[in-house]
Amino acid sequence: MLLRGELGTGKTTLVRAAARALGVREPVTSPTFTVAQAYRGRIPVAHVDAYRLEGADAEEADLLRAALAEDAVAFVEWPDAIARALPPPRYTLELEHLGGDRRLVRLDAPEPAARTELGRLIADLRARHRQPEPEPGPRPG
Repeated sequence: MLLRGELGTGKTTLVRAAARALGVREPVTSPTFTVAQAYRGRIPVAHVDAYRLEGADAEEADLLRAALAEDAVAFVEWPDAIARALPPPRYTLELEHLGGDRRLVRLDAPEPAARTELGRLIADLRARHRQPEPEPGPRPG
């Protein structure tokens, strides 16, 4: 997943939450200075931050591909400088500040099958937001 957004929009926070959901128990930190981190969970997680990179030469491209193991869910912050060195993304997510703690999230999927699945997930989220499921337990009144 390619992650785009201004500084402070929550890209690393989003990766941290996704990593927890995928079973990562260790601290998930921004790899701004290390460039890439790998985490073990139910599903391996790779986290790359290319903010400080200007591009990727052949050696760096090989290192990036190794960090983004095929069996891992990979998150790449600031991907534009290194996009040519990366495998094709399955999803792209962009975060935009809307003031305070509010964010606009844009999701895209370049592959038709992934786009269809994404559409189903978004429809499900919208349906739950409009008609929330009742909380379990006794009803008031």
